[in-house]
Amino acid sequence: MARYLDVHPDNPQPRAIAQTVDLIKDGGLVAYPTDSCYALGCRLANREGLRRIREIRRLDDKHHFTLVCSDFAQLGQFVIVSNAVFRAIKASTPGSYTFILPATKEVPKQLLHPKKNTVGVRIPDHTVTQALIAALGEPLLSSTLLLPGHEEPLTQGWEIKEELDNQVDAVLDSGDCGVEPTTVVDLSGDEPVVVRVGAGDPSRFE
Repeated sequence: MARYLDVHPDNPQPRAIAQTVDLIKDGGLVAYPTDSCYALGCRLANREGLRRIREIRRLDDKHHFTLVCSDFAQLGQFVIVSNAVFRAIKASTPGSYTFILPATKEVPKQLLHPKKNTVGVRIPDHTVTQALIAALGEPLLSSTLLLPGHEEPLTQGWEIKEELDNQVDAVLDSGDCGVEPTTVVDLSGDEPVVVRVGAGDPSRFE
């Protein structure tokens, strides 16, 4: 049964954040809020957590997982960023964007796209997410909480707990955070490619 933690969206209780981080460090998988939908998250090196996310979402090996980072300094450890890409990301973060970029050796191989050696990264504009990553001290391996057969992501904490009670270890609920996922931009080639239009304004990359 998943632990249910109700947190304030603007002033998250340190104890709830600490409890969630302890679960994540102990190999747990959590559902948590972001600035674009709820997401599933675990540690980067958590192979079992990765397997559980794939199972819950029924993902194939071509799915781009996302490393949710606290800031640009952290993001820069995990992806290769040119000067032009640096400027483009810097102008768009924190915010509702996911960027696909070539990964560094810091990224576990099982997270990479099998042919491109790329991974998704993002810096969210959400107080609870930022508190969680800061307390964890590393990025969260994440995937949008969009279940098979559902047209939109789940956005109510009680609903997530009801649906995934035996599949996740905790639900961190800070209220409704919308159903629109991030805008995904592939910056791994010569020109930006908008892969998915979501909450972030795609026009700056078109």
